[in-house]
Amino acid sequence: MDTLYKQIQVYLNMDGEIDFKEFQSYYQDVLSHLNEQADSFQEDELWKGLFIVESVMSNAENRAKTAKKAEVKKYTKMAERTKLYAQNFTKRLHEAGYSQDEINDKFEEMLAEGTKEENESRS
Repeated sequence: MDTLYKQIQVYLNMDGEIDFKEFQSYYQDVLSHLNEQADSFQEDELWKGLFIVESVMSNAENRAKTAKKAEVKKYTKMAERTKLYAQNFTKRLHEAGYSQDEINDKFEEMLAEGTKEENESRS
């Protein structure tokens, strides 16, 4: 999970966008890991998993709006599939005692974490 988390942070802080093939490859790596491991995620993995699937979902939704016709359907499916995981992880975090505000705050903190690491690597 750590590798996937670090990679999404890199993608989110790039100046440009990755191409469809790389996006699809990353998505497939994420889904493969989630299909095998998600049921046994501990709290830290739930947070990272939520961050990853929310980021992929949002990105896929945005890409579907401007993609070539052949890719629109694929991006839409990616967004739908990751949304299911996002809902599952959010529910599990609620069950662990986190409010929606706490989840949103942690998500923002994780987003800022990637920006901070990117700035430090440029120094």
